[in-house]
Amino acid sequence: MCGRFTQAYTWQEVHDFYDLTGPPRNLQPNYNIAPAQTINMIVAGESGLELQDARWGLMPPWWKSPLKDLPSTFNARSETAAGKPMFRSAFKHNRCLIPATGFYEWKRLADDKQPYHIAMSDGSPMTFAGLWERWSDSESSDQRRSCTILTTEPNDFMKKIHGRMPVILSPVQFDAWLDDADKDVLVACNDDLLTAHPVNKAVGNVHNNFPELLQPIN
Repeated sequence: MCGRFTQAYTWQEVHDFYDLTGPPRNLQPNYNIAPAQTINMIVAGESGLELQDARWGLMPPWWKSPLKDLPSTFNARSETAAGKPMFRSAFKHNRCLIPATGFYEWKRLADDKQPYHIAMSDGSPMTFAGLWERWSDSESSDQRRSCTILTTEPNDFMKKIHGRMPVILSPVQFDAWLDDADKDVLVACNDDLLTAHPVNKAVGNVHNNFPELLQPIN
């Protein structure tokens, strides 16, 4: 499961790392992203990779009930997403990359939970494998984009913290994920690519959104 993550990069950083097309954008850092918030995702456009905004929590085109009744769709299990009605069409037609600067996970202790922030050990952007859809409001006909993060079984590094982890892609895997139906890339990344440290429990409150949330604690 990945229920909180961070997108705290400049346009230049994300543009250079993904070789994006399109005009510059004034990107605001988000240190405590929660489901249903608007996030950045990267999709394949006609002239290259494009940064777009989307709701975190996939809304399939056929969903006509109120959004408050939508089941939890901010994560999709990579092992089963291709066959699930909620994600089947997106898995086949709408792949995306979700850039991040890390994610939070809570480690169970004897009588408590301790949040950790997990990031790339070399300081580079972290890239989740994602799915996206375009949904139309039946009343207003307004269209909205939405997305989900694919998860997988944890590697040995993440097993010490949690029982699931997001699918983290390396740059050489971007094209394979965006273009192919092959699921070989939907596995845990290598242990040595990640680093983690405990952070303040203030991250548990979605209203807290400031860079100090990333500071290590003892």
